[in-house]
Amino acid sequence: MLEARSVAVVGASERPWSFGLRLTTEVLRSPARPTVHLVHPRHREVLGRPCRPSLADVPHPVDLVLLGVPDAVLPEQLALAAGRGDGGAVVFGSAAGLGDELVASAGPMALCGAGCMGFVNVARGVRAIGYLERDDLTPGPIALVTHSGSVFSALLRSHRRLEYSLAVSSGQELVTTTADYLDYALDLPETRVVGLFLETMRDVPRLRAALARAAERDVPVVALPVGASGTGRALVGAHSGALAGDDAAWEALFTAYGVHRVGHLDELVDTLEAFAIGRRARRSPAHAGVATVHDSGGERVLLADAAEHLGVAMAPLSAATLDRLGTLLGDGLLPANPLDVWSTGADTEGLFAGCLTALAEDEAVAAVALAVDLVPEYDGDESYPRAVEVALRRTDKPLVVLANLGSAVDQYQADRLRAQGVPVLEGTRSGLVALRHLLARRTPVSLPVPEPVASEERRARWRARLTAGPLDDAQALDLLGDYGIPVTPTRAVDSVAGAVAAAAEVGYPVVLKTAAVAHKSDVDGVRTGLADATAVRSAYDDIAHRLGPRVSVQHQQPAGVEVALGIIRDPLVGPLVVVAAGGTLVELVGSRAVALPPVSAPQARDLLGKLVVDALLDGARGAPAADRDAVVAAVLGVSQLALELGDLVDAVDVNPLIATAHGAVAVDALVVPGADR
Repeated sequence: MLEARSVAVVGASERPWSFGLRLTTEVLRSPARPTVHLVHPRHREVLGRPCRPSLADVPHPVDLVLLGVPDAVLPEQLALAAGRGDGGAVVFGSAAGLGDELVASAGPMALCGAGCMGFVNVARGVRAIGYLERDDLTPGPIALVTHSGSVFSALLRSHRRLEYSLAVSSGQELVTTTADYLDYALDLPETRVVGLFLETMRDVPRLRAALARAAERDVPVVALPVGASGTGRALVGAHSGALAGDDAAWEALFTAYGVHRVGHLDELVDTLEAFAIGRRARRSPAHAGVATVHDSGGERVLLADAAEHLGVAMAPLSAATLDRLGTLLGDGLLPANPLDVWSTGADTEGLFAGCLTALAEDEAVAAVALAVDLVPEYDGDESYPRAVEVALRRTDKPLVVLANLGSAVDQYQADRLRAQGVPVLEGTRSGLVALRHLLARRTPVSLPVPEPVASEERRARWRARLTAGPLDDAQALDLLGDYGIPVTPTRAVDSVAGAVAAAAEVGYPVVLKTAAVAHKSDVDGVRTGLADATAVRSAYDDIAHRLGPRVSVQHQQPAGVEVALGIIRDPLVGPLVVVAAGGTLVELVGSRAVALPPVSAPQARDLLGKLVVDALLDGARGAPAADRDAVVAAVLGVSQLALELGDLVDAVDVNPLIATAHGAVAVDALVVPGADR
């Protein structure tokens, strides 16, 4: 389909402004010059070429059928194409309510759409679109797949230097999905970076395989997701579902495969340009950051504020670099990063080229940016582009221009620089995001490695138990303990005598918790610090009277840093591991990180590093440091549980896991069985 050498245009027309005319015009402009058959029931000729009344009259099967027809006849025309043995088709119409019928009609055919703009295989010279695009599309390094037709057109028509190997408006992806296009694009030697605009996930197993291929080939994937995968805020019985949120599946998927996530179209464009035409950052040293040169004190502060907010590392400059800059700067200007250079305007080219070069030669600097607005110079001054050109010849590090206001950029100067491999990033925030991704690429992607089942007997035993029915509090803790997570001694009882006996068995002091509800604190269903049998009897009588006789009795753990662990099963991606700030404020604090299992020990440490409680694990206000290794081990235990049992549960909560200097112990657990188990 994507390399079609024979095409049938169903609905061809020469009526002015018609879709059929645009469709016909575009395919006839294909540089590969495929054999084109025009089809329309009422025309004998279109644009001076013979036109057949029906697709059935086209003499041989074709590689591609372009269906420029009303939705009502799409199923019949698609079935006709499939029956003829045609290779693929593009369905441009929205086909509302016809999805299942079109899939059935397509049979073994590849299918782009429905509700799409089509595709342009620039590398192979095929134009299969229903809207006129510029004729001079030059093959380039970017493979673009977008669910949005408007984004497709906007990126093809941008004034930026974005050149494509393949650009696809995939629409509803009834048959052929993002994974298929990505897999194909990775086989094109022209493809060096991938851009994705995604409204949902489809064919997730193949998408994961394609993203893994991209990572293995060191092809950066830049993705802008919108909407949600539906991770399950409806799972109100589990904190993990609310914590994960509807964005968790995207986050976990992208983290696992090193996908560079962006939040806006301008960030997408700047990041694609940085990867497509710019240089890659070196993979060492680990502490390297960005250095920027400015001609404005105010805009220097603007960038510094934005960099701190976005987590973009500004490189610490060596004493030698600072001394070198000091010899270049005018009076009153101090060497620093970010660097304000402007003073009298004398020898602008030499001054800026010297400063850019000095920064680039510092070992701590991974990338250099000339952060000026690159506005039109009405006196013809070309000092800035010339300074960049001089510095470009003196270094092999990434060198970019970062303009704070995209609408003020002089496109003549920008085109001149882009032609030499200098990205011109058009916005403070979007440019910094692009630089952040450029630096992040210095670290090789560590792909998920399938973990073997640690114990087939354990897996089989718990699968049978989960299938049999829900677990109570004590059984949920038993499950965690079986996966190597230390748990506080717990007994489930339903009488005051049983509570007293259990307290003596687990050891004082104890905690009594109602078994009637999942969120026990919300109904005043927890009593702590019970030091003797009298206290246990009193607490039991109160809880049993209000909430029912069944309670759990636990040995009370000493205070420590409270962490929450969990599993949430996303309907598309499968089980996700959730790590969060724990305790009763788990949802209010909202600090969490998610990952696809299997989670390695380094990944577990990275997850903890994203939490607001991470600093507490190192000790705060004189408190001893917690056993971080024990928390990491607990995360690995939850990860293994997710791998072996994640298809049988909708959610697992471990909250809190109390971390002290002596280890980490789970004191409460909730298992929500899968509705489809």
